[in-house]
Amino acid sequence: MRNLSKLLPIWNKKLVIPVVSVMVLFAFVAYVTYEATEAAVEVTVNGDTETVETRAETVADLMQELEINVEEHDALSHKETALITNDMKIVYEKAKEVVLTIDGESTTYYTTKDTVGSFLKDEDITIEEHDMLSVDASKSIEDAMDISLEKAFQVTLNDGGKESEVWTTTDTVGDFLSSQSITLNELDRVKPSKENDVTDKTTVTITRVEKVTELAEEEMDYATVKKNDNSLKKGTEQVVESGEPGLVEKKYELTLENGEEIDRKLLSENVKRKSKDRVVAVGTKVIQNTGLNTVSRGDSNTSKTLYMQSTAYNWNCKSCSGSGLTATGYNLQANPNGVIAVDPSVIPLGTKVYVEGYGYAVARDTGGNIKGNRIDVHLPSKAAALSYGRKTVKVRILK
Repeated sequence: MRNLSKLLPIWNKKLVIPVVSVMVLFAFVAYVTYEATEAAVEVTVNGDTETVETRAETVADLMQELEINVEEHDALSHKETALITNDMKIVYEKAKEVVLTIDGESTTYYTTKDTVGSFLKDEDITIEEHDMLSVDASKSIEDAMDISLEKAFQVTLNDGGKESEVWTTTDTVGDFLSSQSITLNELDRVKPSKENDVTDKTTVTITRVEKVTELAEEEMDYATVKKNDNSLKKGTEQVVESGEPGLVEKKYELTLENGEEIDRKLLSENVKRKSKDRVVAVGTKVIQNTGLNTVSRGDSNTSKTLYMQSTAYNWNCKSCSGSGLTATGYNLQANPNGVIAVDPSVIPLGTKVYVEGYGYAVARDTGGNIKGNRIDVHLPSKAAALSYGRKTVKVRILK
């Protein structure tokens, strides 16, 4: 019995060693098994990359382990149900909120694109040449970003009679004028008014209004005075003084719309030369009939009136001689006023006349095209002659 009690501690020591060994083995196997189930995964979150050692079974488990809440619009390179493998590369990009306002209408988007341009392209939104984008297309997308896009349209612009099609993104007529750097003067008118909206069906019409002053010299008609003359046969008349029209300078205020005169207002008059009356002697002498046959020759000074076609010329014209001398040798360079070209068979050379709208003149010239009931009035410049045109005038033969 004593021997058994001596052997028991020895036996217990021998029994402990195997038990401990088994426990160590189990622990080692458990450790090796534990380590074997751990995977190294490369995870990129919003552009930042790191390697993560994980025992997560699925991508969803790994996201939860990394405290990443994958939402509807976020971008994830793998399905959440995918099993985790060693050396796996997972990319996660959190979607950013973007508020896009197009022509005043706002829409909220969620995107994982890098730039404004790639976001718009992804949403199939086209930017045309004349559209106005509030930020540059190359700008990086930021969370809670506000982007405005104004789509351009064409407006018909009529400025002073000149019409064109203009691209714009403005809302009102006033903003449209400002965007085109169009200035309205005090008297100018615009239609529609500046407060009106503009659309692609709008025509903006600007009427350019200006007031200018003009000085003009106009002839004053002379009066005809008749005086009895007992030295002349009764029933006859003779011009004693031919008369001379006066000259008055008139100052006008002209109103022009788009360069065209629409109103003329007389401001003042200044008489520069008074008119001289035409004096006509009226015969009162009664000639007794002696029974002899008499012939009345009439009065060579008695005036008559013709209605004739009138044109104008200047001595320096292409078809003229260039010397400035008329057919009668009169120098038009030195004396450019009061000369007309005539058909001598109708109005003899040297005849004094009064031409309506031209004044007193003398028939001193002829012309190849001046035939019959036609005259050509001489004017001091080629420009004045060209602007005269062709007209029917009243011509009074004075002598």
